[in-house]
Amino acid sequence: MKIFVHPAERLSGTVFPPSSKNYTTRYIFVSCLAEGESVVKYPAESDDTSSLIECCEALGAKIRRQEDGSFLICGFGRRPQNPEVLNPHNAGAVLRFLLGVASLLPEVKFITDHPESLGKRPNKDLLDALAQLGVRFISNEGKLPTTLYGGDLKGGEITVSGATSSQYLSSLLFLAPLINKQLKIKVTDNLKSKPLIRITLEVLRETGISVFAKDDLLEFVIPAGQNYKPRIWEVNGDWPGAMAIISAAAVTNSDVKIPRLFCDEQGEREGIEVLRKMGVEINHSQNIVTVNGSGKLLSGGEFDGDLFTDAVLPLVGVACFADGENHFYNVENLRFKECDRITQPLRELRKIGVRCSETQSEIRIAGNPDGYEGGIEVEAHNDHRVIMLLTIVGLRCKKGLIINNAHHISKSFPHFFETLAQLGARFKEIK
Repeated sequence: MKIFVHPAERLSGTVFPPSSKNYTTRYIFVSCLAEGESVVKYPAESDDTSSLIECCEALGAKIRRQEDGSFLICGFGRRPQNPEVLNPHNAGAVLRFLLGVASLLPEVKFITDHPESLGKRPNKDLLDALAQLGVRFISNEGKLPTTLYGGDLKGGEITVSGATSSQYLSSLLFLAPLINKQLKIKVTDNLKSKPLIRITLEVLRETGISVFAKDDLLEFVIPAGQNYKPRIWEVNGDWPGAMAIISAAAVTNSDVKIPRLFCDEQGEREGIEVLRKMGVEINHSQNIVTVNGSGKLLSGGEFDGDLFTDAVLPLVGVACFADGENHFYNVENLRFKECDRITQPLRELRKIGVRCSETQSEIRIAGNPDGYEGGIEVEAHNDHRVIMLLTIVGLRCKKGLIINNAHHISKSFPHFFETLAQLGARFKEIK
C-alpha cells in the first residue's frame, strides 16, 4: 500500500491512543501460562497480538474474542502441548517469549514467513542462556529457523547478555516459574530498554509470581514452586503509538488532546520531557496529554534514547524541524528491530533533504524550521515505526510525501492514519 501524506496546516481535536502493545502481549502471555480463565480487556489491535494468539492456541490455550472486544483465555499452565512448528510471523517479542516457554517441550521448530525482517533478527544470546538450563538447539547462527530440544530444565544460576535486547531477559523471567527449581539470572554486558523489564516485573507480580530483583536490574532470583494465577486485566493506552500522534501535533499548528495515557512503566512517556526541552508546549495531567504545537521555536538537545526506545523515531521526526541539532545517543539496539532503525530511516530522511548523521549508537539531526519540499517517494522498510516517522515529516513537506509499503503500520497501530485524519490530517491511498 502506498500512502500520500498531504501537508497539514493544523491538527485539532481529541483522539484516543491504541492500547499498549507491550502490556497486551504480556497480559495474554501470562494468562496462557496460568491454569483457569483470565480476561484481557481493551487489548491492542496489532499484528503482534494476532501472532501471539495464533502461537499460544497452537500450544494449547483456548482464546475467544468476546462481544465487548476482550479476550477470554483458558491457559495451558505449565503443560503446553507440542505444536511441532511455531511461526510468530514478524513479531520479535512474541518469538523471544515463546522460545523460553517452548524449551519445556522435547522438540519445537521456529520458522517465519518474514525472512527479510524477523528472519534476520538475532536470538543467540537467549539461546545460549537456554542452553545453560539444559536446552539443545540448532539455528542459523542464532537466527531463524531454529529448533529447540528441551524438556527437563535445570535450575541454579545462569547468565544472559543484555547488550542487544531486553526481550531475552523477559523470556527467561516468564519461563523461570515453570521449571520447578529456583533460578538465579545474572545479566551481563549491561541491559538495554530497562523500562520494558519493569513492565515484565510488574505483570509477573500482578499474576502472583515473586521475583527478587536488584535495583540495577542486573540480578534476579525466582523461587521454585510458583504458579501463574488467572485474573482480569485492563490494558492501558500505548505510549509509543501515542508519541507518534503527539509528535505530529508538535510539528504543526495544533490543539490536540489524548486521554488514557497513564503514569505506568512504559518508558516512552519520557518523550514528554524531551519535547518540553525542545520547546513544545505540552502538558500531562489526569492521564490526558495536551499539545499546543506551533511547529516553530523548536530547539536542539542531547537525549539518552535507551530511556524511550520506541519513541526515538517519532522524536527524530520532531527534531527534523528544530532550529539546531538534536543528538539521540545510546540507541544501538534500534539496529535490531524490524529493520535497522538507524541507517535505513536516516537514508530516507536524506532523500527528503534532512541533514543527519549516525554512529553505531547515535543519531544526529540538524533540523530545518521551514520544512522541506517533499513530493517524492520514500520507503517504509517494512517497519511501522519508520512509517510513523516519515508521516510526521510528510505533514511538513510543501508537496507532501509518498510512503511505500505503508500497510506495515498494522504491526502496532492499524488505525494510525485514521486517527490523524480525525485531527484534520489528509491522506490518500495510491492504488
